[in-house]
Amino acid sequence: MTGLIGLVTGARSGNVLGFGVHTGLQGTSVDDLRELWRHIEEAGFGWISIWDHFYAADATGSAQCLEAVAMHAALAESTRSVRCGSLVYSVGYRHPAVLANTMATLDQLSNGRITLGLGAGWHQVEYDAYGIPFPPAPIRLKQLEEGIQCVRGLLMEESVDFTGAHFHLRAARCEPKPVQHRLPIWIGGGGEKVTMRIAAQYADGWNVPFVSADEFKRKVGVLNDHCERVSRDPSALTKAVNVGIGANLDELESQFGAMANFIKGGSITGSVDEMTSRVGAYRDAGAEWIILAARAPFPTETMERFAAEVMPSFR
Repeated sequence: MTGLIGLVTGARSGNVLGFGVHTGLQGTSVDDLRELWRHIEEAGFGWISIWDHFYAADATGSAQCLEAVAMHAALAESTRSVRCGSLVYSVGYRHPAVLANTMATLDQLSNGRITLGLGAGWHQVEYDAYGIPFPPAPIRLKQLEEGIQCVRGLLMEESVDFTGAHFHLRAARCEPKPVQHRLPIWIGGGGEKVTMRIAAQYADGWNVPFVSADEFKRKVGVLNDHCERVSRDPSALTKAVNVGIGANLDELESQFGAMANFIKGGSITGSVDEMTSRVGAYRDAGAEWIILAARAPFPTETMERFAAEVMPSFR
């Protein structure tokens, strides 16, 4: 099957959904990921993303994790049609000016297939290990709000001046520009007071991980309320959910360890009929993209079955 191509910036209609895979960078190798990405693209998924961590994204304390920017570039080079996303880069250790230049170059490398996800950061163990400041959540969220404005301006404007509490730009330029006129920027996270307000005000898309369909529906309502308050059409904001994927709880546990019980309510498991029903519930709740969150050992057979027997019902 050919990959689903799209700008991942606007709403979808009817039964049509976008499907992708979020590939964790812990406990794996560059060669294994390249092979996996090609397999995902050939199976018909339209999105592949990487995360931004230096340590494993769990409570193990493991530092067996590949670096995000390098792997984002490898993803762009290893694929031909899928969107190449990030869920999500942390503004706590990715200065927005550096990140804007990185994304512009990656967009050149991918011939216009990059989507940038931004977040406030959460995994304190890696900040502490490297001596990177990890301020309280209100400060990190203010960094996120300033950061998205800086990145957007640098990617789209000839010259940018910005004065914030955390970031300052003076006649700043970013050249060459991305291939895309408006490289999509997503905000990741489910914080309802600030994170989702930032998404409504500044982003092209919003992504939240491991919530049930009912919880996703409730959060979409919150997001729509934020859009109304900032005079934004909610349909202009792409809505995506990351879900665990596994044939059963054992397969979830092999990927997520002790986190499996925590995320199982926001996962897709079971028979084809059960998976199809769960996807339909997310669609009815307002999801436009279903992104399967997978970690090594990657559940390749389950993802292949999902692509062949579940995805066609929503296209």
